[in-house]
Amino acid sequence: MPFDCTTPEDEAMLLAKFAAGDRTAARVLTQRFAPISLSFAMRKIGNRSVAEDIAQEALLRLWKISGDWEKGRARISTWLYQVVSNLCVDWYRKQKETGQGTDDLPEPATESSDGAEAKLQHNARLYALYDALGRLPERQRLAVEMRHIEGYSNPEIAAALGVGVEAVESLTARGKRALAAQLVGKQDELGFRDD
Repeated sequence: MPFDCTTPEDEAMLLAKFAAGDRTAARVLTQRFAPISLSFAMRKIGNRSVAEDIAQEALLRLWKISGDWEKGRARISTWLYQVVSNLCVDWYRKQKETGQGTDDLPEPATESSDGAEAKLQHNARLYALYDALGRLPERQRLAVEMRHIEGYSNPEIAAALGVGVEAVESLTARGKRALAAQLVGKQDELGFRDD
């Protein structure tokens, strides 16, 4: 039966065992955190191949820092969530800079031009959102993403971030205001018009 990581101490102990060369700990960590990382990346990116690469990179980064992990520093799940989120933001930025990101669009012969245009507009909105999210202070970004993109409750976010529920509410409110301020001049560009 796999070791169940229910507390930050359990996670840290398991990571320390991995750092010491315990193969069972490596397997348990992978079984526990790979699906979570992949699922989160899939929800943010929508492309399984890219999401798998991002989840793998996040786990590789965890393995690299395993020997330096400080007990009580943070939950591994929260740390991985931050790393996956940052990697997704980086991916969106790279796609925007290189003009890529339309690889998964169907060929024009199988989709109407309205459908292709809607897909392009959707991608532009995602790029703008994740670019704006990437500019937020880290804790605000995590609170907004966890609440409004991932659907976590405020108590769940508070537990993951190690803060009180009131702090989560404040972080989320400030993050939403900052996002609105960043996106206010882009309504026409992104297809949001008041009719």
